[in-house]
Amino acid sequence: MNKNILLKNLGVKDYKETWDYQTDLLQEIVDVKISNRKNSEFTETKNHFLFVEHPHVYTLGKSGDLDNLLLNEKQLKEKGATFYKINRGGDITYHGPGQIVGYPILDLENFFTDIHKYLRLLEEVIILTLADYGLKAERSKGETGVWLGVGTPFARKICAMGIRTSRWVTMHGFALNVNANLGYFDNIIPCGIRGKAVASMEAELGKKIPIEEVQEKIIQHFTSLFEIDKVISTN
Repeated sequence: MNKNILLKNLGVKDYKETWDYQTDLLQEIVDVKISNRKNSEFTETKNHFLFVEHPHVYTLGKSGDLDNLLLNEKQLKEKGATFYKINRGGDITYHGPGQIVGYPILDLENFFTDIHKYLRLLEEVIILTLADYGLKAERSKGETGVWLGVGTPFARKICAMGIRTSRWVTMHGFALNVNANLGYFDNIIPCGIRGKAVASMEAELGKKIPIEEVQEKIIQHFTSLFEIDKVISTN
C-alpha cells in the first residue's frame, strides 16, 4: 500500500478547470486499479492532495435542490459568480477568495475502505486545525461538516464537506472559511439547511489569518490522522 501523498497548491484557480483536473487524477488512479486486476504485474496507485482558492462560485451536489440558490442568472453575473451542478454528495455551497478548499484524491484501498470513517477523519482534521487557534469546533449530528456553537441558538457552519468516490477513489473534499466574505452565503440556503448561519476564522477571531499557515496545520493533522508515510510537494 502506498501511504505517501502528492501535495499541490493550485493557488487561485477556476472551479471547472479544477474539477476537470480532479477528474483526470481520479481516472488515472482508477485505470491503474483496473489494470492491476487484469494483469499479473502490480502498480502502486498514487494519492493526491490539492489546495485551491476559487473565484466566486456556487456548486450544487447531485442530490441538491436548485431552489436553494436564491439568485437568477443575471444576479449571478452581477455578483461576479458562476454556478455548477456537480457530481459530489451534499447540497449547495459557496466557494470564493479567502477560503481554503482541499481536494484529497486518495485510493482508500491504500488506507481503509470505509467512507464514513473517511468523512469523520476529514472533519477531525479541521476540528484539530481550528483548535490550534482556540476555536472549539464540533460535528453536528446528521450534518456532515464542521460547526461552531453546536447545541446553542448560534450554531454556525465553518467548514462544508462533500465527496464523490469511484472504486474507492475519492474526489472533491472540504471548504474551510478562513477570511471568506460571508455575505456571499446570503445568496443560498447553505447545504440546504435553513435557519443556521455560517462562520469564518476571521469573523470569530477578529483578524485575518494567513492562508498558508492554516494549510500547513491542515496537512500536519491530515498526515497524523491518515498515518501518511511521506508528504511530497509537487509545486
